This record gives sequence, C-alpha cells and structure tokens, in this order.
Amino acid sequence: MSLYEHKKIEEKWQKHWEENETFRMEENSDKEKFYGLVEFPYPSGVGLHVGHVRAYTSLEIIARKRRMEGFNVLFPIGWDAFGLPTENYAIKTGRHPREVTDENIKVFTRQLKRIGYAFDWDKEIDTTDPKYFKWTQWIFLQLFKHGLAFRDRTYVNFCNGCKVVLANEDFRDGRCSLCGSEVVQMEKDVWFLKIRDYAERLLAGLDEVDYSPRIRLEQENWIGKSIGAEVDFAIAGYDKALSVFTTRPDTLFGVTFMVIAPEHPLIQDLKEKITNMDAIVNYQDQAKRKTEFERVQLAKDKTGVRIEGIKAINPVTLKEIPIFIADYVMMGYGTGAIMAVPGHDNRDWEFATKFGLPIIEVIGGGDITECAYTDSNSGIMVNSGFLNGLEVKDAIAKTIEYLEKEKLGKSTINYKMKDWAFNRQRYWGEPIPIIHCKKCGMVPVPEEELPLELPLVESYEPTDNGKSPLSSIPEWYKTTCPVCGGYAERETDTMPQWAGSSWYFLRYFDNKNDEAFASPEKLKYWMPVDWYNGGMEHVTRHLLYSRFWHQFLYDIGCVPTREPYAKRTAQGLILGNDGEKMSKSKGNVVNPDVIIEAYGADTLRTYIMFIGDYEKAAPWSDNGAKGCRRFLDRVWKLQTMIAEGKGYPKSLESSIHKTIKKVGDDYEEMKYNTAIAAMMTLLNDIFKEGSITRDALKTFIKLLYPVAPHITSQIWENMGFEKTLDDTTWPSYDDAKTIDDVVEMAVQINGKVRGTITLPRDADKEQAKAIAFQQENILAHTQGKNIVKEIYVPGKIFNIVVK
Repeated sequence: MSLYEHKKIEEKWQKHWEENETFRMEENSDKEKFYGLVEFPYPSGVGLHVGHVRAYTSLEIIARKRRMEGFNVLFPIGWDAFGLPTENYAIKTGRHPREVTDENIKVFTRQLKRIGYAFDWDKEIDTTDPKYFKWTQWIFLQLFKHGLAFRDRTYVNFCNGCKVVLANEDFRDGRCSLCGSEVVQMEKDVWFLKIRDYAERLLAGLDEVDYSPRIRLEQENWIGKSIGAEVDFAIAGYDKALSVFTTRPDTLFGVTFMVIAPEHPLIQDLKEKITNMDAIVNYQDQAKRKTEFERVQLAKDKTGVRIEGIKAINPVTLKEIPIFIADYVMMGYGTGAIMAVPGHDNRDWEFATKFGLPIIEVIGGGDITECAYTDSNSGIMVNSGFLNGLEVKDAIAKTIEYLEKEKLGKSTINYKMKDWAFNRQRYWGEPIPIIHCKKCGMVPVPEEELPLELPLVESYEPTDNGKSPLSSIPEWYKTTCPVCGGYAERETDTMPQWAGSSWYFLRYFDNKNDEAFASPEKLKYWMPVDWYNGGMEHVTRHLLYSRFWHQFLYDIGCVPTREPYAKRTAQGLILGNDGEKMSKSKGNVVNPDVIIEAYGADTLRTYIMFIGDYEKAAPWSDNGAKGCRRFLDRVWKLQTMIAEGKGYPKSLESSIHKTIKKVGDDYEEMKYNTAIAAMMTLLNDIFKEGSITRDALKTFIKLLYPVAPHITSQIWENMGFEKTLDDTTWPSYDDAKTIDDVVEMAVQINGKVRGTITLPRDADKEQAKAIAFQQENILAHTQGKNIVKEIYVPGKIFNIVVK
C-alpha cells in the first residue's frame, strides 16, 4: 500500500471517529465502567512531541481493549493552559496568553485527531475557562475556610527568569525547572496550602492503590517520613530554648555544639546579648545571596560564625556548648536548628575539625580521630552515661523515655515535605478569591460571585520587584469588603499552574455542570480513575498535590473515594537519535507531524509502542519506524491471502491462541513492545503458511486494532465483517491450546548442560532417558561411568549425576 493510500485511509477513519466518537460515555449505564486518564498537556506553543504520543497511545490501547470487552469507557482530553509554560510562550511571541492559548489548543487538537485518538471530545475541558476555574476557586475557598490555606511572610525561592516564587518542587540544582534561570532567596508574603497536615494520610493511601513500585518510592521519598525525638536545648541564663528534631536521640552525649540557620528568629530575639552582631549580620547577608541548592548541596567547604555571648546547654550532660550559624542549615527544614554529633556525622566532623571543636565517640567501633564513624545504626553505647553498654536500638528508646520524663523533649514524627507555596506573581493564572480589609482581615470572595475573572489587559509582563502585574491595575484590585462594606483590596497574586490540574479528573464526566464541580451520582459511578498514566516527572508534585486536594474533598464530603486514582503508571522518556533527552537546543526533537508525513499515523503509533520497554528510556530511530511501516504493509497484504474454511487453520491454531493470550496479557502489563513482537511473529507464521482464513484474519485484526486503528478498521470494512471494530468483542483463547504438545528440554550431566532434547510434554523419566541417550554428546559424558542419580522435572529439566 502506498503512503498516499495509507493517508487517505487515515483521513477517512479520523473523520469517522470524530463524528461517531468511539469512547462517548454512556449516561445512566449499568455497565462496568473504565475511566482511563492521561495527564493534561500544556498547550504552550511547542506542539505535541513523541513523548505525548507514547503516553496517549499506551492508555488508548487499554481503552480500546476495554471497549471491546464491554466496558462503559471514558477516555477524555483537556488542557492545563494556565500558568508559566503558556505565559512564558506568550511573552516570547509578544502576544496575549488568551490568544496563544486558544490557538495552541487548536494545534494540539488537530495533531491528536490526526494521530487517531478517539477521545470523547464532548468532555473536553480547559483550566482557563471561567466555568472551570470557578470551581478551582471554590475549592481554594473551602481550603481557606478549613484553615488549610494561609498567608505567611517567609524566605522564598524566587526565579529571576520567570519572576515568580517557586515551590521547592519547582526547581532543581539551584535553577528553575521551567526556564533554567538562577533561583535566589527573597523574603515575601506567600500563600501556602497545609499539605503537611495530610502527610500521614498521603502515605497511608499508598496502601489502597496500585502504583508501580518506583512511583510509590518517589512519593514516599518526597514525603520523607522520619521517626525520632524533638529535643529542647536551653539557652544558658535565658528563658529560651532551641528545639531540634533528631532521629538519633541516643547520640545526645556526643553533642558538642549546635548550628542554626542564619534566618533563625533566636538571633533577633537575643541580639542585645550577642556580642558579635556585625559578623552575624554580614554572614546573614552572604547567605541571602545563595540559593538553597548552593547552601545545602554545594557547600563542600563548611562556613559559619560562632555566636558570641550565648550558649546552649546539652540536656543530658548539662554542659554548655557553643552555637554557630551556618548556611547549610535551612529554616524550612525541621526546626532550623541541628544538634551536632561530630563523632558520627561526616558534615559535623568536618565542621568540628575546621573550628577546633570537641569530637566525642558515643558508639564504639570506629576511629574518630581519622573520620566520623557513621556505620552506627547498631553497636554499643560508650561515653554516654546511663546509656553505656546498651545496644543502639535500646538506647534510642531509653533516651526518649528519659527526655519525656524530664520534660526535655518528646517522641516526634517529622516529614521532609513542606507546605505547598501556592501563588505566582504573574498575570496568567486563576485569581486567588481573597479580599484584604484593614478592619476584617482576609475575607473570602462570596461564592455566588465566582468566578473571579482576570481583567483584560494589554500589558501582562512580570515585574522585577516580586509583585504581580495585577498590583498595577487599581481599577481591578480596589473593591469593597463583603463583610463591612469598607474599602478593601483584592489579592493580586494568582494561583500556580498546579491548581487546575489538582482536580480535573473530577470534571471530565460532568464538564457542563454549573451547580457543582460534578454531580454526586456521576462521582459515585466514575470515581476513582481506574488507570492514570503519564510521565515520571509528575509523580511527585502533581501526583501529591492532586491526591491532597482529593483527600481534602473526601474529608468534607464532596467526593466518594479517599484516593483519586486506583492505578498510576508512568512511561520512560523517548530520547533523540543521539541518545540524549530531546530539546530544541540540541536539535534532536522528533515532531510527530513529520513522522506522519513520512510514514503515516499508524506507523508512528506502532513504532512508539514498539520502541522498547515502556517504563525505560529509549532512543528514537528512523530505521525502527521504517521497519514498523513494512510490518503494516505486510498486514495489508493479508487481504489477498484468504483461504476457504472456518475457524483457525490447524497448523496455526496453537500460534493464534498463544498470541491472543500474549498480546492481551502484555497490553495489561504495558509490555507493548513484546505484544507487537508477538504479532510480528504470528504474521511470519501466516506468511510461511501462505494463507489465512477469514476467522483467523478477524482475530489478528482485533489484536492489532488498538495499536494501529486506521489500517485495521479499513481491512475490517474491506472484508465485510459485521459491525465495526469499535463495536466488536476482544478475542478469547483456549488455555489448553496455548500449551505445546512437545517441549524442548535441557539435559545436564553433573549440573552442566550437555544437550537438549525434544519430547512429548507428558513424557515420563524413562521416555526422556531413552531420547537423551540417543545423543552422541550425552553418551560421551556417561559412557564408562556409573549413574548414581537421575533428577527429572517433567517439562523442565533432566539432570543425570554420574561418577
């Protein structure tokens, strides 16, 4: 089949699926439902890339299979169009975000339809639609009213490129994840959501769902639960104390100094008592110019300043110990203070060595004069008073008991995850529906006035001072307080792009509802999402955020399930031809439109799933795409190879049943590459046979249909088969016919393989032995020797032990 013919076929079926939506969900259905969901794309001007194609195709394969299995399928699409990706693209092109959003949604839609995705376009959503973000704002107000949304002044991560405050999750290695610019520390009023209050529930919820092991591990590591103790170190001569969290309270006898963050409030509280404030202030100024990454990750050479004039008291030795400020301690982690145990921590050992501080061994086994002894999760306590002679695990328990009895500390659980910084100093986002009144404080916008929409402006560029562009539009932010009627001002920061994507899965099945974000009846039927697929880059931020919002909505009685997603999977990256991550700067990006022009949409779909292990990164290869095109051309030729007869040819019967089982199982396990390989093998068997019955062709086409829907739908129509592939059933197999009548078995002599034999599956040991001893190599290794043992496992192995 020529490329021209292939494209004509694809255009025909794309129009068919648009007019007769394959996955149009059935209202009030009593069928079992399947809700398959793929992450929102950002319509930010770059168009689809092959990574999108892999994610969408993978789950559409499952959705098409479920439809054939009789499920009521919901497989929708929508647009995460608020936020930095879209606005940055708008700024780059000098156009308004509204204009570029509408245009790019059209581009994405065209590309998706061209690839052949049978989305339920009737359920399409857009986070920038006021009818949608009305409910984003409504959910925020519920969080605010329940004390989970609050405003605080703190040091934040400010991106010099995007001109916005970033959450800890939004940058890596000291640079913005989106634009790559340097991230610096800035003191600012920031909105936070108390996601930490849900840390334990987010961990517990992982036991209720089917997430792949690596996704679960990412979630657990990001939450970062640790069990230990909170210990109070009194400040000598003052009614103040430094509180620290430690997972190793057993090492308290080895604490010889303390370190606090440069921003720690103790410095301000006791500044009149500190005798070297000039040096402290100078060091604080230096710390402000460093990013968190530079302070924590790059700080190879430990710096710090001893605070003169105050000391802490070790709660178990009662000795006074010095206090330092050092920039490797952050206020956002734990309590902003650490107890230093240089005998058993590398960082503390380096710091103590540099500043000439005592180093005490409290767990035996190392040489602390050379380096810290860090292999200390077990061992015997030494130089530790009432803990001497105890094992570490017993010492931890006894120390906590002592601290609680003496009111010096308590057993505590801590989490690495911090509260979610929930605002942007940008124009293109959901306005935060809060009004600031000098008399009444922060007041919610009345719910009946939602949505609170953005003003239409010509200038929306970010400012250099960390303020939102909305703060320069008095006609928008000046208002009256809904409580007292006095002068008030609207909040001018907007929500981050994560807001709209934190609940979108609840809107697809009821996207035109103006009275609620979704009706209770539809929520009960469709939730949870049965299978959610996307990229590994979203299994911390987006996944945690959306689970948090959903669990909150469950707590206030708005949704019927605790968890939003029953199953979560993730794909590996598609790399460029050079094996590197695709990027425009490297010139290795693969545009799906180019591949479709060269080979057709079915080839793109087939190759993107055949390219390698779905969960692992795989490099793109034009030769691989050509190979998949040849495979589809051979499939097309099957129409010319029809033989008389019903059912499957006897010679192909076992192969067909095996392939049905293999392809079905592999689809479910996301082993798409091996499923396609199995169909390629069956196709080779058919060509060796030289012909195929209509029933065998039906089965083959059904198996391939979810991967290559255009060509298979046309073959189905050409052959005059009943209905359409959309409405047919998934093929079944006979288990007995997937088992070979004969098997190939290794024969070992004294544990080493010396040959292989082919024998009936149900052959006994004597039959196996008779066949084995017809082989020259087996005879050569047994002649003149005594057989002392024969180990025979039917269908598996035959081991002969000789002396």
